[in-house]
Amino acid sequence: MTDSKNKPPIGLSRQLVSYGDKAFSLYMRRSFASSMGYLPETLSKPVVGIANSASGFNNCHRHFPELLEAVKRGVLQAGGLPIDFPTVSLGEAFLNPTSLMFRNLMAMDVEEMVRAQPMDSVVLMGGCDKTVPAQLMGAVSANLPAIYLVGGPMMTGRHKGERLGACTDCRRFWASYRAGKVSDAEIHQVEGRLATTAGTCAVMGTASTMACITETLGMMLPGTAAIPAVHADRLRAAEATGIAAVRLAQTRITPDRIVTRKSVENAVRVLMALGGSTNAVIHLTAVAGRAGIDIPLTWLNELSDSTPVLVNLKPTGSNYMEDFYAAGGMSGVLRELKPLLHLDCLTVTGETLGERMAADADVYIDPAVIRPTQDPIEPVGGLVALFGSLAPQGAIFKRSAADKALFESEGRAVVFSSLDDLAARIDDPNLDVNANDILVLQNAGPTSGTGMPEAGYLPIPGKLARAGVKDIVRISDARMSGTAFGSIVLHVTPESAAGGPLALVHSGDRIRLSIKERRLDLLVDEAELKRRRAAWELQAKQRSQPQRGYAQLYQEHVLQADKGCDFDFLRAAGR
Repeated sequence: MTDSKNKPPIGLSRQLVSYGDKAFSLYMRRSFASSMGYLPETLSKPVVGIANSASGFNNCHRHFPELLEAVKRGVLQAGGLPIDFPTVSLGEAFLNPTSLMFRNLMAMDVEEMVRAQPMDSVVLMGGCDKTVPAQLMGAVSANLPAIYLVGGPMMTGRHKGERLGACTDCRRFWASYRAGKVSDAEIHQVEGRLATTAGTCAVMGTASTMACITETLGMMLPGTAAIPAVHADRLRAAEATGIAAVRLAQTRITPDRIVTRKSVENAVRVLMALGGSTNAVIHLTAVAGRAGIDIPLTWLNELSDSTPVLVNLKPTGSNYMEDFYAAGGMSGVLRELKPLLHLDCLTVTGETLGERMAADADVYIDPAVIRPTQDPIEPVGGLVALFGSLAPQGAIFKRSAADKALFESEGRAVVFSSLDDLAARIDDPNLDVNANDILVLQNAGPTSGTGMPEAGYLPIPGKLARAGVKDIVRISDARMSGTAFGSIVLHVTPESAAGGPLALVHSGDRIRLSIKERRLDLLVDEAELKRRRAAWELQAKQRSQPQRGYAQLYQEHVLQADKGCDFDFLRAAGR
């Protein structure tokens, strides 16, 4: 309760139920809270909410009960009252049609529960790909003091003397299986050895990329992004996060002071240096959009061209997240990037990024994993945005995980009109395709009805895979898992379902890709495209739309990839 009328309410005195009588509301609340066995003096402490995204459908978060107890331990040590509450949980491999479709639902859940319930600060517990951006989006919009605790990456498994990590290695083995080089018996062995502990994927996929970005933004305790899920340091980080959450409740440092244009720029640079997930472009754009900050794809290119790739991790390199943690983690990456960063950005600790880095000045860096800027893995960033007649509003290409021999390509389009069409024909021995063609997938974007799934990693056609083809240019309005690799153009905007030029591509058309020029062009004359558009518009009128529930809300309000696929009514005004 408040000590003075001039002080803001704390703890259970916040966000009272609207009975029309505030004193009665507090009386009722304390009465019901007492039924849970709290002492009266406990109910007078500042409340730290703990947004817990654990679920039986989320393997990445199965260790959260132990982490939750460690967070509570820290909150109690610091004099606060920890109260956990459940949120929507997004298990990447358990959601149909795709987890991205439900990211905004989780963000709304987090925002509204943080805003509606009595808490002075909140700990966000997540980790699996879409949970981190969803919780950040909700926290930025609610603008209550917030701090993030990720679950951490899983440890690697072993197969025939080789380390395995979900899910880059799962894709590699699956490609070999499709090519007939791995037997049924071995692929089942590998299946049981790819994901052997709690935690997120063991490579620099979307989950680890978003964890590193969150630390860079300043929304997480220093040095905690890369700690393996089953490491004792992860529990110590959880306890320290609980302590920090109480301090945040006292200092009232809100997300709008942390997520700024400067900190977002730092995050984009780190994304480039990591060779991180293409998904992170969508997620960071959505998080920044909640703060009224735009990330034009032209800005992304500027930062990419002036930021080297430093981190030698799969799928760009050869190591795993456990190696990254032992090699210095984000403290090492930030130290190498220091001349390129804004050091005056505030963090949840109350320190600036520069002050945090000064405290980490003696951190050990293993140059085999985190390369110095004068000897990078690549001299420019891992991601690049493309524009042109096929992608007027942009597309994304992960150059750090692609075959450089395909960077400048012109080829014949082999078009798949949908995911069902892809599944039906990709391994057809009569498919008219060769290694110099360009595979095109349509109708896999945000409003396609499939929610922009991670289908951009089109498999190599069966007959080419068996002939030894390892890579081929692939283009779609879909996404790609952060654990994937290949010469793949993603997030083509506007999407085909919205009438973008991608919808007008026919098999046999010529397409030109130029990473050097940042171009993606459909080489078809305007008169022919005009004729095709008229036919497309007739078909579009006959397309059915969802008529109820969240699917209808999503279809009517989701934005295109260049705006982060957020809902139009949730983005903040520019600042």
